[in-house]
Amino acid sequence: MNAEIITIGDEILIGQIIDTNSAFIGKELNKIGVSVYQITSVQDEKEHILKSLKEAEENVDIVIITGGLGPTKDDITKHTLCEYFDDTLVENAEVLAHVEHIFNTYIKRPVLESNKTQALVPSKCKVLTNRFGTAPGMWLEKNGKVFVSLPGVPFEMKALITNEVIPELRKRFKFPYIKHKTLLTYGLGESVIADRIEAFENNLPDFIKLAYLPNLGRVRLRLSAKAMDRSVVETEMKKQIDILLPQIEDIFVGYEEDTSLEALIGKQLTQLGKTVAIAESCTGGSIVQAITTSAGASKYLKGSVVTYATASKVNVLNISEAIIEKHSVVSEEVAKAMAKGVLELYGTDYAISTTGNAGPSKGDADAEVGTVWIGIATKKYVYAEVFNFSNQREKTIRKATNKAFQMLQKEILKK
Repeated sequence: MNAEIITIGDEILIGQIIDTNSAFIGKELNKIGVSVYQITSVQDEKEHILKSLKEAEENVDIVIITGGLGPTKDDITKHTLCEYFDDTLVENAEVLAHVEHIFNTYIKRPVLESNKTQALVPSKCKVLTNRFGTAPGMWLEKNGKVFVSLPGVPFEMKALITNEVIPELRKRFKFPYIKHKTLLTYGLGESVIADRIEAFENNLPDFIKLAYLPNLGRVRLRLSAKAMDRSVVETEMKKQIDILLPQIEDIFVGYEEDTSLEALIGKQLTQLGKTVAIAESCTGGSIVQAITTSAGASKYLKGSVVTYATASKVNVLNISEAIIEKHSVVSEEVAKAMAKGVLELYGTDYAISTTGNAGPSKGDADAEVGTVWIGIATKKYVYAEVFNFSNQREKTIRKATNKAFQMLQKEILKK
């Protein structure tokens, strides 16, 4: 069964906001066996929306629409749906009561007439209760196809997908079983890995596909299986992984299960009861930012410092000025001193440090642009490795961040 996601809003098309809704919806649909055939972004313009609805109906079984459900004149989704379904808007008493409850309880001001229009819904729709906002979700059907219209506010949309849409789809349809298994690798590029495992890929069963997902220093290998029989999928997936692992054992660092490597490291640290601290210079906080995107990071992340300027390395991490003068701020000695300093500052089991020259100029050091030293400290030892990542600033920072996580996980897996 296939689905299309249609996002409505000029703000997406002009780059004012990033469409994170489609990524979430696609992932949730995939979990229950629905394949996303296409993602379409359209203007807040009636004819454009109507054309997209017609094309989606011809191509897929399920259409998920987000956006354009606000109380202002530029929000035209409901009126356009009425035209497409030859319907009219009617006031829904439950939605109106919900809108009034939200205003009386949380907003603390009278309900405007424009806000009351949120209770107007197509007469043919099944209303999906939006617990966190005033715009309800709407379920419509036409020619055996399902159309679901949801608000574009991400946290409202997510709750509706999780609590209303997915359960209703499960009740109405029988879906195939889908399983993904993603293997994390470091050290080789996509083309080199593909050449190495070409025979493996060519011999995969028809219902299992292999995808390469490169990201500046790391390559994820995602095996995806889809069949009606769950036991067949589980058995064959395990068999293929057992065949693949010996071919990539020198670059394999773990599995990614619906999460990032940073979250995987967090789980490992939590299970071990270990903690980490970060001292960043050239990466400017990108390592700690990646860690703190995971809920519960406070269990294992005790603190971080961004000692960007040379003076802050001396004042915050107590690095000897003599070491910096002798070896330069971008050096093995300074990277090791930073890692050891932040380890002692926060009293953790592990520490990461970065010092380098991301560019475009050389700054306080003579190191070439793209040079980065990454330090790792534990309570027993400290070391640092040097890398030459890129002559492009953003690429260097991202590669250094990924490499730092690779080095940290290598230390964790020693335990």
